Amino acid sequence: MLAELTGQIERVTFTNQDNGYTVAKLKVSGRRELVTAVGCLMSPVPGEVLRMTGEWKNHTRYGEQFQIVQYKSITPATVAGIQKYLGSGLIRGIGPVMAGRIVKVFGKDTLEIIENDIEELIGVEGIGKKRIRMIQNAWDEQKEIRQVMIFLQEHNVSSAYAAKIFKQYGNESIQVVKDNPYRLAEDIWGIGFLTADRIAENLGFTKESPLRAQAGILYVLHQLSDEGHVYYPYEPLIEKSMEMLEVKSDVVVQALSAIASEGKVVIEELTEPTDSIHEKKQAVYLAGYYLAETNVAARINNLMAAPKAIREMDSEKAVDWVQGKLSLNLAEKQVEAIKSAANGKVLVITGGPGTGKTTIIKSILTIFSKITDRILLAAPTGRAAKRMADATGYEAKTIHRLLEFSPKFGGFKRNEETPLNCDLLVIDEASMIDIVLMHHLLKATPPSATLILVGDVDQLPSVGPGSVLMDIINSGAVPVVRLNEIFRQARQSSIIVNAHRINSGKMPLIKSKRTDEDFYFIEQTEPEDALRVILEIVADRIPKRFGFDPVDDIQVLSPMHRGLVGAGNLNTELQKALNPQSSGIERGGRRFSVNDKVMQIKNNYDKEVYNGDIGRIESLNFQEQLLTVRFDERKIPYDFNELDEIIHAYAISVHKSQGSEFPAIVIPVMMQHYMLLQRNLLYTGITRGKSLAIIVGSKKALAIAVQNNKTQKRYTLLRDRLNKGHSNPEVVQL
Repeated sequence: MLAELTGQIERVTFTNQDNGYTVAKLKVSGRRELVTAVGCLMSPVPGEVLRMTGEWKNHTRYGEQFQIVQYKSITPATVAGIQKYLGSGLIRGIGPVMAGRIVKVFGKDTLEIIENDIEELIGVEGIGKKRIRMIQNAWDEQKEIRQVMIFLQEHNVSSAYAAKIFKQYGNESIQVVKDNPYRLAEDIWGIGFLTADRIAENLGFTKESPLRAQAGILYVLHQLSDEGHVYYPYEPLIEKSMEMLEVKSDVVVQALSAIASEGKVVIEELTEPTDSIHEKKQAVYLAGYYLAETNVAARINNLMAAPKAIREMDSEKAVDWVQGKLSLNLAEKQVEAIKSAANGKVLVITGGPGTGKTTIIKSILTIFSKITDRILLAAPTGRAAKRMADATGYEAKTIHRLLEFSPKFGGFKRNEETPLNCDLLVIDEASMIDIVLMHHLLKATPPSATLILVGDVDQLPSVGPGSVLMDIINSGAVPVVRLNEIFRQARQSSIIVNAHRINSGKMPLIKSKRTDEDFYFIEQTEPEDALRVILEIVADRIPKRFGFDPVDDIQVLSPMHRGLVGAGNLNTELQKALNPQSSGIERGGRRFSVNDKVMQIKNNYDKEVYNGDIGRIESLNFQEQLLTVRFDERKIPYDFNELDEIIHAYAISVHKSQGSEFPAIVIPVMMQHYMLLQRNLLYTGITRGKSLAIIVGSKKALAIAVQNNKTQKRYTLLRDRLNKGHSNPEVVQL
């Protein structure tokens, strides 16, 4: 039998941003202890009063809970409730301190004053006309957002998306969603097809709706691109789309034809069989990826054929001169690389840690700087660019900053019309570059420039679609120098030695537990024990023995997100151990507190922060509804509605660690990670450690990872396009 309960939210202990599922503690009249209420709530805030209908349940672990079936939000009636409600960060311009001042003046009439006589606030200390306008705008906007929230709740969708929808469509929000809910999936980051589909179903859209089928195919293609595919074969795409949409093939075929005619996808007829797709006759691309792949191939071929800006030089003399200049005794492969750079237009240098890539780059820069000062260096991430600058003594930028993204124009300033001012362009960590970023980089590279790509092709491929570095190497269209000799100094590092052993399919060498070692394996077969050990060594043992800061210097890398030793749970437990604060802002089931270690998870060109950037939370301002993160020397503000762009980063996935180097890394390798136990993943993780690498896990899981050299095939035709070697390839315009 359903019961009724009215209570005031004291605190929100958990919120799932995807579905709105919330666990909250409520103060209920007549009860001494706080009541735990669970259910889907619309952006609940402390101080809010809920009139609920539901059932009392006894949870085996958490005890008595009130499971909400329906509820209505009521503005708080008590002075304390109003103060908590206003001070929760709900209204920009009112933080906890200002809420206390306002309530002290107006008491129970506070909300009535804000709604109808807001000018009365001028009598409160610290509030002027500017603050009143800010509060009024925020209050009015909140009312509009609440209307969107109610609409979403009626259609069983989390109200956490309301602010984003309102920001995108304004007062037209509800009408836009009613007309075509699938627009949400295309227009708003964080809202995918599945969420839009739930709304559409509730609005009466049928499964066979053309709008649904078109949006569904685009969703499938985006999901496949997240797996690294640049295109997908036609027939398997039809099958996947049918399965996901639960419709017949003719619905999907017609929808695919429609979005192709609109230019959203490109269907390419393949007249020649290729190794990449065997007997498949058609490749289906999202339009942007087709443009990127065809243009990358065309521009590399054009770059190879164009005259060189830098005058011809005697490469033998150049090598002799630089060896004397830098007091070097270069190995055979290093000499080969320098000669290729001196005489060629495009060059790939690939090799693992300790094989002399940095020495080659320094030598090339020293030679070229005698001829030209038009030299540019870049890398995909800020950390990689900084490491490149420190190693070479030359300024290095991220590729995004090098290309000068302009929020005003919504694109990069540097392109074929305003190319980079360089005769030599050196790109490090090139294995991280996906097909789209390579497209933009080559658009801005002058045809006369020399391009040198440096990277470790045995690492994980880019997070984004494509296998750009591997495809360029395997095409045979570009000179490649492979470095495989570990130099003497590097051989003293167990991290480097073991990384190369793993890369060649051999188990790492586990030496004695001396304090001067830089590589350790701690055997634990049970996830509970592994978790306990990881928390212990990160918070206590490593800092005491090696002097590393547990937050800034030690990075936990996990093969996966889920599970007891996945990045998700590790972040929860490490936050408790390393930054145990009860205060903070709750968003998406996470509590963000000052000093938390966080990572940006999408490219935000307006803020100039990019997917994978790691920083620390420096301040929280409930009054302004702003959270500030310090990324290196830059302080970046986040509106509370933008907090889905950051996650905790005490533990991150190995994929997200690419391009970064940390003083110490800790990697759990467990049988629970079975699906992701791969050699290139373990190799990539180990090589992120500069001074210390510790594996915690089972020898069986470690052996599986070392032996498993099978990587998922990515559908890409870049190698084949480069292989064709067109004498005059055309740049594609869509």
